[in-house]
Amino acid sequence: MAKLPRLSGKEVIKALSKSGFVSKRQKGSHVILVKETKEGKIPVVVPLHSEIDTGLYLK
Repeated sequence: MAKLPRLSGKEVIKALSKSGFVSKRQKGSHVILVKETKEGKIPVVVPLHSEIDTGLYLK
């Protein structure tokens, strides 16, 4: 399996925004994004760190 790149929080938010997620709010260094689907809302919390560990991408 190929290694995943290490991304910053801003880069992750930019990628999620392109796939339909919208920033709803921010609490401290964490941004909450939500995507509306037919089944309901999908929330995602992204930490605004300079580098996010690749283990968080797979969860």
